[in-house]
Formats: sequence, structure tokens, C-alpha cells
Amino acid sequence: MNRDLYIDFAKGLATLSIIFIHTAFWSGQFYIPAEVRVFSLVFDVALFYALSGITSGSNIEKTLYRLLKLQVTYMIFVTFLFFLDYFFKVFGLTFFSMEWLQSFYSTFGSKYATTSISTIPQWENLGNWYLHQYTNADTFPVVMGSFWYLKVYYILTVFGVLILRFFPKHINWFIGLCVSLTLLFNIFPAIYPSGQVGYVAFYMTVFLVANKMKGKKIPTTIIPLLYGIVAAALVWMFWFYGNEIFFKINKNKFPPQTPYIIWTLFSLVTLFVFYNRLQIAKENFVTYIGKNAIFFYFGQGISSSLIYFLVVPLKETLPWWILMIIIYGINIILAFIISAGLKKVDESGWKLLEFLRRKTASH
Repeated sequence: MNRDLYIDFAKGLATLSIIFIHTAFWSGQFYIPAEVRVFSLVFDVALFYALSGITSGSNIEKTLYRLLKLQVTYMIFVTFLFFLDYFFKVFGLTFFSMEWLQSFYSTFGSKYATTSISTIPQWENLGNWYLHQYTNADTFPVVMGSFWYLKVYYILTVFGVLILRFFPKHINWFIGLCVSLTLLFNIFPAIYPSGQVGYVAFYMTVFLVANKMKGKKIPTTIIPLLYGIVAAALVWMFWFYGNEIFFKINKNKFPPQTPYIIWTLFSLVTLFVFYNRLQIAKENFVTYIGKNAIFFYFGQGISSSLIYFLVVPLKETLPWWILMIIIYGINIILAFIISAGLKKVDESGWKLLEFLRRKTASH
């Protein structure tokens, strides 16, 4: 079966969009106008859940095996990150001073300043990361700030494959249930639950609707109606909440609330409109990113942390839009290089695990 390059292309564009979002919302807080940061959210993480829905099936064993491989790859990465962070602190304390390290970390801003610089490794952080409690990685703060997506992805995929496997004739009922819960939580925000419930209610809707779209093509005659609905929803949002809601879109993302949900509709409609319509004939730079999206996702957390050290000295010397283009380009290049390195780290980690398996397996 030939690989659908449109899926890889869409994943690649979504990954590039995530890199831009993290360029704008992290180091970009120092120089990028708020309007541009909000517009960066047009193509956001909901696309990944939709693409996951399109590519998911009802094979539980295959899905759980894929999630297990992802978990091992994730654990290899965070182990590498843990020692990278730890050895940098040891290096700083050995060859420089505590004051130098504190000055280094102050580059990220007071919100992300570290409170525990020590030569003693904090093993509890590594354990928390393994179990998806994303305590901060001091040297690379954007990494753990990105990983909320992964926990929701695990939950969504497990529940999604169970629904597809055991309730294939009742998917519409589950979509209705998720839509109802999302509406209930947003109409009565006082009962909006903490934790992952709100995330899963909305993103499961996206996942299941996308799965229903698998192999289908939206009729050309319906496309204007879909974009008309999106436009009407945006008009209603600004009428109901007022113009100031534009600057609060990101606050409504965690967890997803009505303004952010409406904000994502354009990207989701666009994804489905071009699905089975836009033909990608050859592999290219964007499809390569899509094929290696998880390593780019890991890598951009590191690269988006590193670019702080370019932004801080340059933010007063260049117009913001020129600096944004330069920094975004550098961030993509760094993410590309780091992702390639992380693939090598992942390969080495799997080889080590295979070696340990052979040594410990009973004959």
C-alpha cells in the first residue's frame, strides 16, 4: 500500500506551524506583537489530532505496539535531556559560578527561572518525566512546555482505538457525546473539570470526525458552506465576547474553550477540504518533516529554548518582523539538525535496550 504523502505533507506543515508558534510565544514574547502571536495559532495542535484520526484504525494490538514504541522513544529522549541539563549545571558550577548560571537562566525570563541548581542529580524529575508529569527542564524550558500534547495524545489514541474496535456502528453517538460534553463545559464553565477531561472531550471529537473522513472527499459544492459557517462562528465570537477576546485566544487553549475551539475551525476545515483533493506526487522537505514529526517535535523544544540567546541581544537592534523571520528560519534549521541527532540517539537507545534484552533473556 502506497504511503499517502498528503498526510506527511500536512504533518510537516503542522510541525512547521508549531515551530512558529513556539518561536512567537516563548522568546517572541520579548519582541513580537501580541496580534502576530495570536495569528500564529491559526494552524495549531488540533491538526495533529485530526491527522491521527485519519490514520488510525481498529487494530488494538497494532495501536498499542505503536504507542509502546513511542513511549520508549520518549523515555530515551527525556533521559538524554535529563543528563544534558544535569551536565550543563555541573559544567557551569565547576568552571564558572552559581551567579553565572543564574544569569544564564535569567535569559528565559523570571517566569522560567530555575530554583534548584545543584551538582546532585534530581532523579525524581526523570521519574516524573517518564510518567508524563512535565516538571521543568531548566536548561530547555520549551521542551516540557510542549509536552502537554503527548499526554493527551496517549489518552486520545487508547480511547479512540477502543471506540473504533468495539463500537464501529456507534461512532456518531460518541461524537455526539463528546460535542455535548464540550458544550456543557463551555456553557457552564464553573463545572469545567480540571485535568485531561476537557482536552479529551474536544480533541476526541476532532479525532473521531477525522476518522469518519478517512478515504472520503468533501464535495466542492459544500466547501463555501463550510467556510461560511467558520466565518459566522468568528463573527459571533467577536460579537459575544468583544474584540478583546482576540488577545485571549491562547488563554482559552488550556483547556480548550469556546473562543479557541472556534479559532481552530478554519485550519480543520482547510485540512479536510484538501484531503483527497491536493495530490502530493513526490517527497520533499515538508514531507520529510512530516515523516519524522515526533523527532522534530522533540527537537523544536530544544531549538526554541536556544534561540532565546539570539533574541535577547538582537531584539533592540532589528525591526521586529525582520528579527522574527530570521529567528524562525534559524529555529527551523536548528530543529532539523537536532532532530537528526535525536534520531541517532534514539537508534543508540534501542540498540542498548536490545543488547540488555539479549543478556537478560532466559535461554
